[in-house]
Amino acid sequence: EYEGDRDGEGQRHGFGKARLPYGDTYEGEYEHGLRSGHGTYRFKNGALYTGNYLQNKKHGKGVFFYPDGSKYAGDWVHDQRQGYGEYLYANGDTYTGEWANNKRHGQGTYVYKETGSKYVGCWVNGIQNGPAELIHLNHRFKGRFLNGKPLGRGKFIFDIGCEQHGEYIQPVQVKEIEKEEEDEDEPPLPLEPIWKVSEITKLTPWSPHDEE
Repeated sequence: EYEGDRDGEGQRHGFGKARLPYGDTYEGEYEHGLRSGHGTYRFKNGALYTGNYLQNKKHGKGVFFYPDGSKYAGDWVHDQRQGYGEYLYANGDTYTGEWANNKRHGQGTYVYKETGSKYVGCWVNGIQNGPAELIHLNHRFKGRFLNGKPLGRGKFIFDIGCEQHGEYIQPVQVKEIEKEEEDEDEPPLPLEPIWKVSEITKLTPWSPHDEE
């Protein structure tokens, strides 16, 4: 069903309201039959998008409310979260920063609601990767991350005015002797990197960007 403006050829054009076959609805601007301009799209499952469209795709600035209570407000390109935006997750965590292909990608800040800690730094395809700072209530860690875990040189900076320098080392996986009936294809669990202290100093200007 559609009620609204049409162009000379009878296509939806201008402002209109539409009820779509699956129970979704759209109210907003059209250009020659396609959603283009500003509009609000309500999904049957309770989700809602309000923002800009270009040829039926979310494109430009827009806010998406997801059925689980989470919400994204920011830039879209061809239906993907891309550019700069803020995501409020269902558990109360937030991410503010750069996006590409629907994933956290580039520089961004992730705040963990439960602990109040925050990660400020680089992301690659949704994963913490590159130089970053992990800020806790009375201390912070400055270093590099690889696949979501700290790895390599870094330092802990304590509010009392000192630093602990060291490095995160990836432990070597020791393969156990297989029992006959065990499934051979089970991948080993990744081991947590181990922090190895080298020295404690007064505050220094060292940053993980120094090594690039």
